[in-house]
Amino acid sequence: MWQLLQIELYKIFRRPRTYIAFGATAALITLMQFGLKVDGQEYADFMLQSLGSFDVQGKLLNGYMVCYILLQLLLVHVPLLVTLIAADMISGEANLGTLRLLLSKPYSRTSIILAKFFATCIYTLLLLIWVAILALFVSIFVFGTGDLFLMKTEYIVLIKQNDVFWRYCCAFGFAFVALITVASVGFFLSAFAENSIGPIVATMSIIILFTVLGTLNLPVFQTINPYLFTTHMVIWKEFFDEKVNVNNEAIAGSIQDMPQIIHSLIILSIYIIGLITATVWVMRKKDILS
Repeated sequence: MWQLLQIELYKIFRRPRTYIAFGATAALITLMQFGLKVDGQEYADFMLQSLGSFDVQGKLLNGYMVCYILLQLLLVHVPLLVTLIAADMISGEANLGTLRLLLSKPYSRTSIILAKFFATCIYTLLLLIWVAILALFVSIFVFGTGDLFLMKTEYIVLIKQNDVFWRYCCAFGFAFVALITVASVGFFLSAFAENSIGPIVATMSIIILFTVLGTLNLPVFQTINPYLFTTHMVIWKEFFDEKVNVNNEAIAGSIQDMPQIIHSLIILSIYIIGLITATVWVMRKKDILS
């Protein structure tokens, strides 16, 4: 398995398209940071002034707030970038005519498919680490640290500086599971195609469709929303909500809706296990003619 994994990683990182995601996220984050550095403080001061008086330690527009803004944008677009690799893992081999040769090697089809999937997971992890370095650590370097001030739909959250960093660690961990779910969808569709364009477009279309359905507050769609993986991908935001006591004071180190986070992790895990199991089953039964 280890030898197969090394081979698959080599295949991934020799392709030029692999680095599109890294370059795109770096460019997007840099532009956003530049814009917030130039004009962001004025907006932050206006926002705080319009809401009244709040005891915020440090600057309102600090690295923690900038990272939160970036994540809301990036965790919508990064799944599409992960799709470029995941949906090409099997269909790309078929398109090049090497899939039949690969499956003739003295390894089981299950081992080969799992090696491809684990290689995709490693690529996804490296991309997420890259995002964390740029969005969190570079933002902290450029903007400094301070309390995290967030405006929710119906209330305001103010998390103290020493209670923020671990929440980002948890949020990135959750995001990894969410991105692996997306990769599993593309990986599964890749098993049915002879070229990578179809699975890539299909996976992106599914993500967009599910996202749109999740934003429509119509009764006909509300019954299926809890079962859409895109609904649970955004639950990372729950790490930035605190419980309050009877005096409506925030409880440091708490998470308001931990059961929702666990529930979403279970749903996403079911998607991953189900899709990878289905992919292995399809590839074991499939006649490889190319």
